[in-house]
Amino acid sequence: MRLKTKLVVSATVLTFAIVAVLSIVFVGELLRQRIEQTAAANGVLASQVTLMTRQAVETGLRANPPADLSDDALHEAVADALQSYQPLADVMNAIIRYSPTVQDVSVADAKGITIVSTDPDAVGQPAANRNSLESVRNGSIAYQRRELFGTPQVFDSLQPLDRNGQPFLVVHVGVRSTFLRNSYEPWLKAAGIFALLAALAAMIASAVLANAALQPIEQISLQLEKLTQQSGEPASLPASSRNGSDAVVRVTQTIDLLGEQMRSKEAGFSALQANINQMLDTLRDGVLLFTSDRRAMMVSDSVASFLGHPQRDLVGRQLDEIFDPATVLGAVVLAEFAEGESTNESVTLEDGRQVQVSLDRYDDGSGERGALVLLRDLEPVVQIGQELEISRRLAAIGRLTAGVGHEVKNPINAMVVHLELLRSKLAAADPQAVGGAQRHVDILAGEMQRLDRVVQTLADFSRPMELKLREHDLRQVVHAVVELTAAEMRENGVIVSVEAPEEPLVVRVDAELVRQALLNLMLNGMQAMPQGGRLRVVLHRDHQFAVVEVIDEGEGIAPEVLPRIFELYFTTKPRGSGIGLAMTYRILQMHGGALDVRSNASPAAQDRGTTFMLRLPMSAGIVEPGKTLAATADRKAVGEHV
Repeated sequence: MRLKTKLVVSATVLTFAIVAVLSIVFVGELLRQRIEQTAAANGVLASQVTLMTRQAVETGLRANPPADLSDDALHEAVADALQSYQPLADVMNAIIRYSPTVQDVSVADAKGITIVSTDPDAVGQPAANRNSLESVRNGSIAYQRRELFGTPQVFDSLQPLDRNGQPFLVVHVGVRSTFLRNSYEPWLKAAGIFALLAALAAMIASAVLANAALQPIEQISLQLEKLTQQSGEPASLPASSRNGSDAVVRVTQTIDLLGEQMRSKEAGFSALQANINQMLDTLRDGVLLFTSDRRAMMVSDSVASFLGHPQRDLVGRQLDEIFDPATVLGAVVLAEFAEGESTNESVTLEDGRQVQVSLDRYDDGSGERGALVLLRDLEPVVQIGQELEISRRLAAIGRLTAGVGHEVKNPINAMVVHLELLRSKLAAADPQAVGGAQRHVDILAGEMQRLDRVVQTLADFSRPMELKLREHDLRQVVHAVVELTAAEMRENGVIVSVEAPEEPLVVRVDAELVRQALLNLMLNGMQAMPQGGRLRVVLHRDHQFAVVEVIDEGEGIAPEVLPRIFELYFTTKPRGSGIGLAMTYRILQMHGGALDVRSNASPAAQDRGTTFMLRLPMSAGIVEPGKTLAATADRKAVGEHV
């Protein structure tokens, strides 16, 4: 059987089932209403009999009161009154004669003995035990059908007559089930025929509508097959399906083919998007891609450094919502968009930064033109030039020291040998005559030793370093240096505070060299505060770099001295060697990082002091469990060390 035929048959059968269930519910509700009407009508008849019974009792007791006050005398007087009251008998007989469903009417006493009845044989006999018509009315549809259309029986409609709060007489109206069935059958048959016709009509309408609804599937199949051919991939439907007449099967298989093509393209787009996101994360330039309706569809993380808003808050927003025309950058970008052409312009922001703004137009393939906005901070370009110049100087110094160390070392060794010989000869002579000469020889020997240490330092600085790179959590490296300097910091009255994020900052470095670099910076900060103070060590992440800032409250560095602090042998300290910062700078360069400095030497400034910013590339790895500090050390990552 064809799938289309199966769908039509399924829809038709389902419609028939729904209509059949609704029809059964409809007929059942009609039956319930008729039973309620019958029960209400019989209740009215019972009320009439009750009223006549009350009148019969009152009239009879007034005419023939009981002989005494006993219950038997009262019962006999009431029975005589009911049996002799002709209007009661007339009402009961009229009910039997004119009601199509009532079989008998009787009045019984509290003990269930029939006093008067339309059935003479029942007088003086116990009242028959019958099902209540009220229970049938309140029962379910199945119960009503079973009671009415099952074994013939008589239902009882009761109405008591109370005396002193207790039942005294009970009126029984017997309703025969066959009478009810004969009364209900005509309209039940009409309702059943109507429900059957409705079900047949619904089936026919459902079959016609289902067939009509499935007619466009052929056109849908053709359009889907064209779509698969336009996608650039050959159709791979089976020949039997392409040539068959079942359009539903062809649509199903074509949709499956389109799903495979979409999944393949989605995987390609996901990989492309991942590559683009990775590329944007590594860029320091701000990149914004706008659609033809000026809505940002792609924003790089670096845009936050130019606009002050996170990247996630900018995607999907309009151009006017991203750039404020009251700012220099916003005014320039909006003006370039208004011109409608590709432009390239440099502007100075409110904070003094030089930013190059580039706007390039592109065609999105539908005739509409989008825009690519590129924001480039020119300050890092200048910094890179300065760092290259410093690297060039350090390289030249390294080459020079390598030669100087070799050339100076040999004469020093010869001078030391000859001084030792001279000292031995002077010692053999008269001590009093040569005492002054011996003192000068000792001075020369001491200076030669100091010169030897300087030459050795030069040789160590110029010697190539072998890096032992491992993945470390930078927070733990900083913590180790803080613990190492804790005692010396306390002696000098310096309070060290560490501010670190909760997540690890994993870097691939030589931990010993990085600790040496941090130690140099922290000791410099301590020496810059001879009267004591606060030294802050702040760790955070800046895109793909882990950053450590060492901030002191010292006297600061003069602006004219600041550009030379990383030069070898340059120092402003009376006992400084001028090698520590140069060595720190070299360690950062060897790790592919950077070392920046900013300082304020103004005595009146609130932020007086110096900040060294150490930047190291982040690693994608995870620190080995054996190399982690204890949990308490992690909890102390943000705290104070005195």
